[in-house]
Amino acid sequence: MLAMKILGIIVLVLIVLILISCVKIVHQAQAIVIERLGAYQATWGVGIHFKLPIIERVARRIDLKEQVVDFEPQAVITKDNVTMQIDTVVFYQITDPKLFCYGVANPIMAIENLTATTLRNIIGDLELDQTLTSRETINTKMRSELDLATDPWGIKVNRVELKNIIPPSAIRDAMEKQMKAERERREAILRAEGEKKSTILVAEGHKESAILDAEAEKQAAILRAEAEKEKMIKEAEGEAEAILKVQKANADGLRFLREAGADEAVLTLKSLEAFEKAADGKATKIIIPSEIQGIAGLVKSLAEVGQNETN
Repeated sequence: MLAMKILGIIVLVLIVLILISCVKIVHQAQAIVIERLGAYQATWGVGIHFKLPIIERVARRIDLKEQVVDFEPQAVITKDNVTMQIDTVVFYQITDPKLFCYGVANPIMAIENLTATTLRNIIGDLELDQTLTSRETINTKMRSELDLATDPWGIKVNRVELKNIIPPSAIRDAMEKQMKAERERREAILRAEGEKKSTILVAEGHKESAILDAEAEKQAAILRAEAEKEKMIKEAEGEAEAILKVQKANADGLRFLREAGADEAVLTLKSLEAFEKAADGKATKIIIPSEIQGIAGLVKSLAEVGQNETN
């Protein structure tokens, strides 16, 4: 009787354990492929699920997040027969768990081999320089071809990147020498352009300086000429004013003599003295009226008579 009770307890525990094992919880970004009697039954998404005991089993738990795989460097040959090492990084995501589970035996190995062959085909159509400068083109072509080839496996290739391109050491040395020569050439060009611009600026500075000097000399000459002109005008005005004052003084003297009752002969003599002062001892031509000339002759005669009497 006790043995029957123990056996019943054991069976009950086994049933509970089997029922618990039939409860499956699928987490976010995951999927579970279920088989019934060895055949595909369903794909479970996020949530809680129950499977039939014994006849149903979990074939595979699939991670639906984007994944990254870094493959080892592959030896490839360019169109111009240069052998180099290239390693790639592939970003992929499982879109169909059923196809991923049953489409290919080893999906990662399949992607690696497919990446190597695709890379060799693409690089074989390019020369060395094109390979080094066409990373984006190579990445785009590889992603397109890999994505098309992995569709039957339930895999979507989102991105392919060439991680490293390693040419042979001899090629790297030649490239370094070429780059060094190119840098030296650019430096020489920049130095020559700088010297040329400096020479041009110096010449322009000398030209502007000469123009400014000529302009200053011109202005100075104009100012000197204007000063000389002003000086001559002032001198002429001074001489005219002096002559005017002398003539005015003589006129005032004659008017005074006339007011004092001097006779005509005295006035005539004073007029002659005024003419003498006007001549100022210079080679000045003065036209004397005839009546004044007669009086002057009379005066001269009287002066001679007076001199004779004195003798």
